[in-house]
Amino acid sequence: MSKVKLPTPLPLQQFARCVNDTQRPADYVGDWPEAGRVYSVRVLPHVSTGKPQVHVLGFYAERPYGAFAAHRFEQIADVWLN
Repeated sequence: MSKVKLPTPLPLQQFARCVNDTQRPADYVGDWPEAGRVYSVRVLPHVSTGKPQVHVLGFYAERPYGAFAAHRFEQIADVWLN
């Protein structure tokens, strides 16, 4: 039996408003956020740089994309789930 413990995500739902929807890469395939809309998101650190990245829940994107820079979003609310 393995004694490895995987990290458990917090029971938290985050919401953020898109404030910058410009500069979509030419080769980007997938959903792109619209300025002014509120999305349910998950903010996680980048694996190599440690800078926060925003993952919009329910969005599809082909690799190497899938997360957005934190400056594109304004955090609105954190809802603790019970």
